[in-house]
Amino acid sequence: MTNPTEILPGVIFYSYHSTKRKERACFFKHNSLVMQVSGQFTLETSGQKASMRRGEMLLIGKNQLGQITKTPLPDEDYETILIILQEDLLRQIALEERIQTEQKYAGPPNILIPRNDFLEGYFQSIVPYVRNPDKDTTAAMSILKVKEGVQLLLHAMPGLSRLLFDFSEPHKIDLERFMVTNFHFNIPVEKFAELTGRSLAGFKRDFQKTFGMAPRQWLLDRRLIEARHLIEHKDEKPSAFYLDLGFESLSHFSHTFKKKYGKAPSEWAGKTVTVR
Repeated sequence: MTNPTEILPGVIFYSYHSTKRKERACFFKHNSLVMQVSGQFTLETSGQKASMRRGEMLLIGKNQLGQITKTPLPDEDYETILIILQEDLLRQIALEERIQTEQKYAGPPNILIPRNDFLEGYFQSIVPYVRNPDKDTTAAMSILKVKEGVQLLLHAMPGLSRLLFDFSEPHKIDLERFMVTNFHFNIPVEKFAELTGRSLAGFKRDFQKTFGMAPRQWLLDRRLIEARHLIEHKDEKPSAFYLDLGFESLSHFSHTFKKKYGKAPSEWAGKTVTVR
């Protein structure tokens, strides 16, 4: 998530918006607990879509790419509290509580948390930190709040221990499938390497074997092919999708498109040409 207000250093963040906002390339390095104060929060990843409103909570698994839509509702601005469950602290909790996980977590990476009195009380205990951001807070306070939150999550859903305390390294996943699914996210090649369980050198080597070209060139070509398809077959305007395809500006997209295809995007509208 980008540009939230840091409430407790590195741990608790707060977002407020009065107009709808999309964050198209969010990377969740750590497990994260999102608490919805008001408005609607929607997370879309390559394999899952989750949405929640006032008073609901979502546990987001680590090492994921996703798109977030923050939507104010009638008579209700958008407010969200985000708690980062850093792995070092989760390891400490696992040691203190003698929690062991026997195998790598393989369930859904994002889980809506059912409401109960304990979690709602915890929710309310976080709000004063948000309402009084100028008050002095300490690292010790941050640790206590995270530990309390983890304990209450496990009390509500004991099975969450498999997700929270999975400390295994990212396994080497199917590169072609991952890239075809996630090419539109505008993140560095180094991050793609990390998410596929590879070193940067290993990622580039495997990428060349799989796709026959370097990652940056393939990403650009794949995004332009998708853009051409949207223009020709879906009659969509570049202004509606260029950000969703990982381009930083409309002018950058138009220049790159013309350089590849010889014509500006507007000149391709209405055509029906097979895209290979």
